[in-house]
Amino acid sequence: MSCRNLSPSTLLRIRRHPILLFLRYLDPKPSTISFHLRRNTYFYSPPNLRRTAQIRSAWNVTAISAAISATLVGTLYFYSYSSPTSGVIDLSQREEDDQVVRGTSAIMAGSSLPGRPGNLTPEQEVKLQEMWTATLKVFGLPVLANGINGEPNGHGPLAQTESRARAGADGLEKKNKKRGGLFGRKNHDEGDDTDTSTVTDADDKYGQTKELHKVLANEPPEKLRQAFWSMVKHDNPDALLLRFLRARKWNVDKALAMLIATMNWRMSEMNVDDDIVRRGEGGAAEDSMSSTAAVKKDGEDFLAQLRLGKSFLHGTDKSGRPMCFVRVRLHKQGEQTESSLERYTVYTIETARHLLQANVDTAAVVFDMTDFSLANMDYGPVKFMIKCFEANYPESLGVVLVHNSPWIFHSIWKIIKGWLDPVVASKVHFTKGVEGLQEFVNRDHIPKELGGDEPWSYHYVEPVPSENILLTDDASRQKLLDERAAVVRDFESTTQAWIKDPESGDSLQQKRAELTEQLRTNYWQLDPYVRARSVYDRTGMIGKGGQIQYYGTPNGDAGRTAVQAATPSGPLPATHGTDDLD
Repeated sequence: MSCRNLSPSTLLRIRRHPILLFLRYLDPKPSTISFHLRRNTYFYSPPNLRRTAQIRSAWNVTAISAAISATLVGTLYFYSYSSPTSGVIDLSQREEDDQVVRGTSAIMAGSSLPGRPGNLTPEQEVKLQEMWTATLKVFGLPVLANGINGEPNGHGPLAQTESRARAGADGLEKKNKKRGGLFGRKNHDEGDDTDTSTVTDADDKYGQTKELHKVLANEPPEKLRQAFWSMVKHDNPDALLLRFLRARKWNVDKALAMLIATMNWRMSEMNVDDDIVRRGEGGAAEDSMSSTAAVKKDGEDFLAQLRLGKSFLHGTDKSGRPMCFVRVRLHKQGEQTESSLERYTVYTIETARHLLQANVDTAAVVFDMTDFSLANMDYGPVKFMIKCFEANYPESLGVVLVHNSPWIFHSIWKIIKGWLDPVVASKVHFTKGVEGLQEFVNRDHIPKELGGDEPWSYHYVEPVPSENILLTDDASRQKLLDERAAVVRDFESTTQAWIKDPESGDSLQQKRAELTEQLRTNYWQLDPYVRARSVYDRTGMIGKGGQIQYYGTPNGDAGRTAVQAATPSGPLPATHGTDDLD
């Protein structure tokens, strides 16, 4: 067989491949393996295996020759990236497990996924109750002590959380070492099999345990409670807590640390709900006209990314997950400020959260690497994105497709993969051509720009000054917030009763499900009073009451008028022209 047009460096790597060394061992005659570097051609003739003393059976010869040939073909293919329609190249060596298989089947059947509300094992339900006990205690609510998750005599896994946390981080760390866990029991060796394993630095990549101590020592419980329910939005509160439990392998201590750190990140570091979500694109348009240079620059850079369509949300994959497409070629290092890049990333993730449904709680991200060059590589935003998904939006990624990546990205991927949690890395797949994408996305859902049949294309519709008028209606917003607060109190008290009496049957769970639906309905009524309109609202993708319509907009009637009227009116980065606009 032969493979032409390989570079000398590639051929050198192939020549050193263990299989070729084994071939030379079997038959050292130079005529059987020849490299013609001048012509960039590799020839291989199968050696005369019958002369090898160790191999006597003709069947063995055939089997070994076939295995060697297959391995060589795979190696040549991997190094050359020669086929334009190569399908899927999985560099992450993903390990499938039973839960993933069951989860995929559940999505296709429309039922709950494993580890989600309505599909918990008895052990997982106990962990959820323990997580609620811990969370409500942080909120300053009483912990009921009669049930299996109670804390008689202060010996529960969450005993004395509040007093210990507010004693200060230094004292807490010393106590934790003695007690064997963040909320370890005093009498752990007296027939107690509760998992109170220590949260070590090796387990705590982002320092969330230290952050937990700091937050509990400095923030009032009611502020944390408000931050949590603001984060819930239209989601199922159980589903939100279960994200953190799954991300921390059902360890309540670690899941609680992650939850509190995320809440602090949202309310103190990024101001997600009060600024990024509330002000949105309209707020960026206002900032772009500011007399303060830094504010003006951030506003312009934020809008420039939207106008370019650096990323966009559209459609679903084969598992029903909403898709986010990232056109990497449109990013140039140093073109936008770091703060505007981070704000744009969080804004995109938060907008995508509004597309999630009860039975589909993860998203698919497609990195379109077409025409990628080193000028597009920027490690800072990549690290921020990784931290967001690993630390602040756990269990939100269903699959990541790196599409049409050139050979120069292979060494970059090795660096990036080293930063990823193994679970996240296992979700990354490399695809080539539309055939590769079709492994994950139906062809009629793949946009035409990627070779599919979906005629939709991204067009940015500029904000309209009057579209966020409801944000100023304080009276109506407060009325809806008061209604929501009443439902929240009812949900919390019902949850406490469920924890106290887990054998109460289905009545309490049914009531919790009804309250969850009331929270969802209330949020979509509240939404225009707390969230600025996005391009997806203006084009009809996100409709009234959270109705999602991907197909038919903007090419359908719902979005045609808005798109026809869309004329980008702001400055573009100097390295981009109007041809980059969609």
